[in-house]
Amino acid sequence: MLYGYIVRKKIRQTFDHVNNHRWDEAVEAVAPNIHHRVSGTHTLGGERHDKAGLRRWFERIGRVQPNLHLKVNKVWVVGWPWNTNVFVEWDGTATLRNGDAYVNRGLHVFTLRWGRVYALEEFQDSQAAAGALASQAATGLKEAVAEQIVS
Repeated sequence: MLYGYIVRKKIRQTFDHVNNHRWDEAVEAVAPNIHHRVSGTHTLGGERHDKAGLRRWFERIGRVQPNLHLKVNKVWVVGWPWNTNVFVEWDGTATLRNGDAYVNRGLHVFTLRWGRVYALEEFQDSQAAAGALASQAATGLKEAVAEQIVS
């Protein structure tokens, strides 16, 4: 189906924008009243309910995990243009400031309506994320343990 192909291509492109810290492009298709949720009590956890909060969250992830790379393994697209669910399985890797390797695996669930992202929920190993952030903070990167960005 052509629609599914286009959505998969756009989603993969968005992950590329995130990997390359192109935040404006990463949030371009996001609805103003996005609902973004990441599990965990760490600095990258919490919920955001607007595009500006999501952009600030992306900026933070770029500062606390500057060489994070998300490799998209599989993208599933279900639904029609007016109500689409997209599931993205990914592997995340980074080298922490102390030289240790960070590895995580997760699933993003997107809800799209007419090409706009209205909801994004991220499922991952939140303990691995929290551990990596604590490691970053131990090297002096205080933002790695800052309060969550919520909106």
